[in-house]
Amino acid sequence: MCGIVGFTGTKDAAQTVYEGLKRLEYRGYDSAGVAVMSGGEINVVKKRGRVSGLGGEILGLHGNTGIGHTRWATHGEPSDINAHPHSSGRFTLVHNGIIENFAELKEKFFPNTAFVSQTDSEIIVRLIDKFFDGNALAAVAKVSALLKGSYALAVMCTGFEGIIVVKYKSPAVVGYGTDGNYIASDCPALAGLCKEISVLEDGDLAVITPSEVKFYGGDLKEIRRVKNRNHAISAALDLCGCPYYMLKEIRENAAAVKATVKAFSSIKKNLKAALVGVNRVIITGCGTAYNSGLIAKRYIESFARIPAEAEIAGEFRYKNPVVGSGAEVIAVSKSGETADTVGAAELSKSLGAKVIAVTNAPYSALTRIADVVVPVEAGPEICVAATKSYTGQIAALYLTACLICGRDSSEINSLPELINSTVEHTDINALAQICASASGVYFLGRDLDYAVAVEGSLKLKEITYIQSEGYPAGELKHGTLALIGEDKVAVVLITDKELAAKSENAVEQVLSRHGKVAVITNVAECAERLSGRVPVIPIPACSAELSPLLSAAAVQLLAYRTAIILKRDPDKPRNLAKSVTVE
Repeated sequence: MCGIVGFTGTKDAAQTVYEGLKRLEYRGYDSAGVAVMSGGEINVVKKRGRVSGLGGEILGLHGNTGIGHTRWATHGEPSDINAHPHSSGRFTLVHNGIIENFAELKEKFFPNTAFVSQTDSEIIVRLIDKFFDGNALAAVAKVSALLKGSYALAVMCTGFEGIIVVKYKSPAVVGYGTDGNYIASDCPALAGLCKEISVLEDGDLAVITPSEVKFYGGDLKEIRRVKNRNHAISAALDLCGCPYYMLKEIRENAAAVKATVKAFSSIKKNLKAALVGVNRVIITGCGTAYNSGLIAKRYIESFARIPAEAEIAGEFRYKNPVVGSGAEVIAVSKSGETADTVGAAELSKSLGAKVIAVTNAPYSALTRIADVVVPVEAGPEICVAATKSYTGQIAALYLTACLICGRDSSEINSLPELINSTVEHTDINALAQICASASGVYFLGRDLDYAVAVEGSLKLKEITYIQSEGYPAGELKHGTLALIGEDKVAVVLITDKELAAKSENAVEQVLSRHGKVAVITNVAECAERLSGRVPVIPIPACSAELSPLLSAAAVQLLAYRTAIILKRDPDKPRNLAKSVTVE
């Protein structure tokens, strides 16, 4: 979850690390800190709050080697003391992950020692200092062998102009620059700085100096890691005149779909081969990725007539699932590093299933597990709430479902223009005002509209903090109607002409209970019948199967506008981080 940046080279480390942390703040913004080597000593600045709060304080840090951290709190509340970096003796480190056995290690090695912080990370630096006998790399390797859980560590040692990195089940990449070398949790931190990167594998250690990078296994024998092109470009981090990344990324929905469709052609042959003999499909993911799986389930069953299930990855991996030969598991993750999704993919592989990864991250852990990778070409997504990556996932899953049964998928080529029209011309402001004053918002829909309703609800609660749920429209009278009142709003999605009349019943039921209701629809007859009675938000017409790409943009805009009205920061919602790399 947390963001890590490190640099060693010929330029100022403090400013370099600081700028990298700002690019990674979507990984956590509870606290931030920077450590810099100067004159053989390590100086640290850290404090609660966002990276910008470090501001002028880092100006006092001078040196060419440094590490930094932006925190999403797990163990220990957000505070100056619990902020990273943590130090002990000669060593200072930053940590992304969770150490599950930290209490056990503390009791074993430091039974009567008072620790400075409440974090699980402090035990790591204490142990490294304890085991140091003149060889810093050996000490880090020894300690990493004791840790249970997940971690990416960047470690500095006084007197050593370099950084030691070790990684296990948390992402870490090394970047090669012209003015030195870098370490980061995600590639965007290195955009414009490094044309090439290497991805650390689980158990890898790396020693990064200004002039070189060397990789080692747990036995400290030198190993090689491939250099890859860094796909993250600094231009992608430009707000392009938008006040927030969320709005910019909603406007990039169409480009994400277009690029994903184009990229799909390069993997069709391998994907088709992997799908031979498939008799069952399980789609698994977390959050928005799981919600895209609800749509994929409908596509696969409707198009290919193959049984399909959508499973929350964190539940799937621990329920002793029935997976075997003939089953295909589609693991969906924007980052490719989501801990539960990676774990579900690993389990599925061990049970004999083929694994297809649908991800926006080409060098992620998920891609290294999968038999085939279906790329989502959404580009860097900085806002914590997923938008363009969701529409990219829907496009990739639609194309996959079509490929399974040989269905013509050409209609999707016309969708980018319709998505742009939805984003630029949908007037959502009046509905956003209604939602902003509500105590609860319920998204209702049938079939594919229900799947989008679940995602719309997630977007709204993520960035506005309004209580919201997504429900099947047909389930309204089976309990949900008890929640309806004058202070509640129901947003009904209607994009399937065949189901429109039934979905309109939900509108009538809410109105009869004095609830507020609005409709998002591309069914002209429905809009005509309801216009003047309830707010109707029209979106462009297309097939029911592809309508989620349009209605998704509409509910994203609704969440964004509601957040702005409530003066919430849509890019950095409280308590959340972009990439969930811990359980």
